[in-house]
Amino acid sequence: MSAKTPDPIATSYPSAFLKALDTVLADEGGYVNCPEDPGGATRFGISQRQYPDLNIARLTSAEAAAIYYRDWWLRFDFGSLPDSIGAKLFNLAINLGPRPATLCLQRALRACGAMVNEDGVLGAHTREAVNRVDCGMLMAALRSEAAGHYRLLAGRRDGGARFDRFLKGWLRRAYE
Repeated sequence: MSAKTPDPIATSYPSAFLKALDTVLADEGGYVNCPEDPGGATRFGISQRQYPDLNIARLTSAEAAAIYYRDWWLRFDFGSLPDSIGAKLFNLAINLGPRPATLCLQRALRACGAMVNEDGVLGAHTREAVNRVDCGMLMAALRSEAAGHYRLLAGRRDGGARFDRFLKGWLRRAYE
């Protein structure tokens, strides 16, 4: 994906996106370049690895909002889900990746009694199931599935990298 410098004044966003974005920006923070993070240098959760032509250190929050809206919110159509579920899935997808986040959602749907395939695709069948189950019950199950996924990641070693140091923040993100 490539990023162009957006015109923040000419860009208007739906309120559901803005609310979800506030949570993401709070979770992701500012500029970080942690050697243990496979994303490499990030600012507002936008990684240098994913956007190699972008000056991550100088990325503005308005530019990050434009990237998140174009490359995440619209691309995966999180706005078509109930607001709380769309916002949660958006946040998880940014941190875990779209496929693992959607797998968490699909497992949560199954925990709520909806028979969906666990394929990691946010397709029509998964979206229909989201609209058929109780939103509060689904949110509780989604939080649990995300926490379980984060616990598995924390126990994993990738080329000697240890992810357990991130677990406390990941669990906060899962349960918020």
